[in-house]
Amino acid sequence: MSLTASRSARSRTTLRNVAVAVLSLAMLVPLYIVVVNAFKPQQEILLSPLGFDPATATTQFLQDAWTNPNFPVVSGYAVTLFLVVACNVVAIGASIPTAYVIARTPTVLFRFLLMFFVAGMFIPAQIILVPAIFVLKALHLMGTLPGLVLFMSSTMIPFTLFIFTGYIRMLPRSLDEAAAIDGASQQRVLWRIVFPLMKPIVATAFILNALSAWNDFVSPQLILGPGSSFRTITTGVYAAVSSYTTNYEIVFPTLLLAVVPILLIFVVMQRHVMSGLSAGAVKG
Repeated sequence: MSLTASRSARSRTTLRNVAVAVLSLAMLVPLYIVVVNAFKPQQEILLSPLGFDPATATTQFLQDAWTNPNFPVVSGYAVTLFLVVACNVVAIGASIPTAYVIARTPTVLFRFLLMFFVAGMFIPAQIILVPAIFVLKALHLMGTLPGLVLFMSSTMIPFTLFIFTGYIRMLPRSLDEAAAIDGASQQRVLWRIVFPLMKPIVATAFILNALSAWNDFVSPQLILGPGSSFRTITTGVYAAVSSYTTNYEIVFPTLLLAVVPILLIFVVMQRHVMSGLSAGAVKG
């Protein structure tokens, strides 16, 4: 019986590994196509999009994309990094005290409040974008970076609040009680006791929110407007390649420049994502 169970376990492990390998390959193939074709001339891309010949490979196309007058890449990086930092500051700064109150007040009202926020995770941002535009117009924030930061931050708060609440519930309440006995206020307990212990989950939220902000195209395109002097990396890529839909010598190098920074950040920081999510999932 144990031999049969062992074989069954090995079979499930093998199937799981095969499934992961297939999914990984499916996700890596598009990235491979972008990378190899960023160094190839147009004719070679059309003849062999999956092939790579080191003899004809050149970095000239990347240099041309970097200096493309239709999209200053450095400026796009700067605007996008500003959005990443500003949106995270707003979303994380608003979510920490809210999550602390919800996690430390286990009543029906606050459980309902948590579910109310969590429901926002299931509403695509594109659905609420049009009503949000009317609100931003009324506040005279349309076409401005503060307006874009407010909207993007609001779409990040439900997920951020959800994982923060689960993590804080995992922390022993005795920490709060010991600090309260010493005369610490709730605000002091939160920022001096609880917040330092939240570093793994805060890093996780920051990275996942950064991915969302970096890859967002619709929100910057509509809120800032196509004629805005501010272009994120995604709207800048669109502006750079939209006039060259068949010129792959422009398209692929520009796409590579757009994805490399956030890809490197994720590869370097992925251990923080896994450790933070696993720690926050211990107790909900």
